[in-house]
Amino acid sequence: MPVTVVRFNLVEPDATPTSLSARYQAALEMAAYADDRGMTTVQTEEHHGAANNWLPSPFAFAGAVFGATRRIAVTVSAIIGPLHDPLRLAEDIAVLDLLSGGRLVTVAGIGYRPEEYALFDVEWKRRGKLQDELLETLLKAWTGEEFEYRGRTVRVTPRPFSDPHPLLLVGGSSKAAARRAARLGLPLFPSAHLPELEAYYKELLVEYGTEGWTMMPPAVTPLLHLAEDPDRAWAEHGEHFLHEARTYASWQSADIRSAVKSGATTVEELRAEGVYRIVTPEECLAQGLDHYVLHPLSGGMPVDEGWRSMHLFCENVLPRLKGL
Repeated sequence: MPVTVVRFNLVEPDATPTSLSARYQAALEMAAYADDRGMTTVQTEEHHGAANNWLPSPFAFAGAVFGATRRIAVTVSAIIGPLHDPLRLAEDIAVLDLLSGGRLVTVAGIGYRPEEYALFDVEWKRRGKLQDELLETLLKAWTGEEFEYRGRTVRVTPRPFSDPHPLLLVGGSSKAAARRAARLGLPLFPSAHLPELEAYYKELLVEYGTEGWTMMPPAVTPLLHLAEDPDRAWAEHGEHFLHEARTYASWQSADIRSAVKSGATTVEELRAEGVYRIVTPEECLAQGLDHYVLHPLSGGMPVDEGWRSMHLFCENVLPRLKGL
């Protein structure tokens, strides 16, 4: 069966506290609904100080999802590693791993927005060294044993549920990310379909004498929304997809490689591009994808429209995917 993902970043431009609370609660209800029907993964992410209220606290959200579900995994893709205190992050992930019975997947990247570093008074130029320290500290902390940290002896408890530790991947599109993953024997999560980076990583595994694997996005990873009438949905709701696409584009420099990268400036261009797709259930099945990523609340999508997409996918597509 293909991997099925429901993605939430909880974006809502011009939100009020009341409307954003309703969106958060709807996302939890959607996660529970997806879990009941056998979807594979909830995916969420981390950004800070965004005017459109992009989710800044993915682990808090993950904890709420675990409390509302029984089987579905939560992938945080990705955290901005250098913005986190290593010891506190080790504790938080261990607790979530225990609460969920091992359903948390964490992808650690270094981000690409200097303004996020400025918000937390973290030096942008030190992000590589800080990421190295973070990953090394997490691996030591999760052993439950004492270790040296910034000149003192520390011990982190409790130990996680997962053995030897919660699933931790190194995210990114650079050779530095591949070197970091290979040196530590951690899996690599390229931010786009990058076979050349995977090959480089495999060479480094041999050089370092470590073991690892790659979780790489497919060459085509569209973000899906289901509708009985795609033309109507594009006309009424295409602006929400365009808002998210333009936000991403404004953050990413030319050297950033991403599975979700759009150059569209109008809804018509976005539809033609194919990064975001509004499809009927039959058209969804005809995609023939290895990963079906549903994005029901994209860019401030009305909650009712998001539910329509969820229902169409889970009731009309998912049962047929299970038979593949």
